[in-house]
Amino acid sequence: MKIVFFSESQVIGKIPRDFSNARTEYAWMMALDSTHIPLPNVGHFSTTDEHFDLGIVIVPKTNPNIDLDGIRKSCDKVAVMQEGPHWYFQDYSVEHQFHYYNTLMGADWVYCHNESDVNYYLGLGCKDVRVMRSLMIPEGIEKRNWGKNETIIGGNFVSWYGGFDSYVVAKSIGDPISAPSMGRKQDQEDLIEDINYLPYLSWRDWIKTLGEYNIGIHLMRTHAAGTFAMNCGFHGIPCIGYKGLDTQETLHPLTTVDVGDLEAANDLAKKLKDDKFYWLCSQTALKRFDDYYTERSWLENWEKTNG
Repeated sequence: MKIVFFSESQVIGKIPRDFSNARTEYAWMMALDSTHIPLPNVGHFSTTDEHFDLGIVIVPKTNPNIDLDGIRKSCDKVAVMQEGPHWYFQDYSVEHQFHYYNTLMGADWVYCHNESDVNYYLGLGCKDVRVMRSLMIPEGIEKRNWGKNETIIGGNFVSWYGGFDSYVVAKSIGDPISAPSMGRKQDQEDLIEDINYLPYLSWRDWIKTLGEYNIGIHLMRTHAAGTFAMNCGFHGIPCIGYKGLDTQETLHPLTTVDVGDLEAANDLAKKLKDDKFYWLCSQTALKRFDDYYTERSWLENWEKTNG
């Protein structure tokens, strides 16, 4: 199929394999050899320029007012891709909630992140809901040789990321703790003496830096693409996280706990100090990454899902 993605990103055209900010959405575009057109450009995009079999729209979190009719002028089929957790749109104004709902209903089908999201969208009334697995294309990036005895937590101290929960569990391991600096980071987090905050990193630098760590913890109740668990899986880093996230459950089945079960998470954190259990978790993640999250396995699943 000839495919085009539409999103708020300002990148135009094909995505190079060594793109420095190759997050999941760009990895999809690379794997499908698709074109990207910024949503603000849709009104200026002439149907005589190019026509596509499928247009995939990633609705911006902050601007859900998308006109699918304009996109249909250049696409035979139009699908909407979930952005963020499936409930995110319910924080919009009432008007925008209905607009987003109508956008979903107007699509030929909806792509979602996780199997746990499928029934939600079906329940909303979407007739065709398909999971689009998360993907990373680590072009030219080596897997870790072996990490130092340090723990990295996956997010900052806000409810969106659950950083406080991850921090408490990380402390039970007893190793130095690091955390990325995300857009929701609070100023007072820099006052926490036993967390080393990494500077903002490009995607490629983030993947390389992550390979320096030994254990990942990401007790994030907000379920979306699950890239932290996937990135850890690439390196064979055991990751403690919650059920409901496909990347976590698939790559780290031995370190996945029920949402909110910090007691079980603490027990697993201590258990990972055992070399035998750690090795089992690490090798499981590496094997399952190869089975489910390489570009080859992703494309096989894409063909199966989309015919």
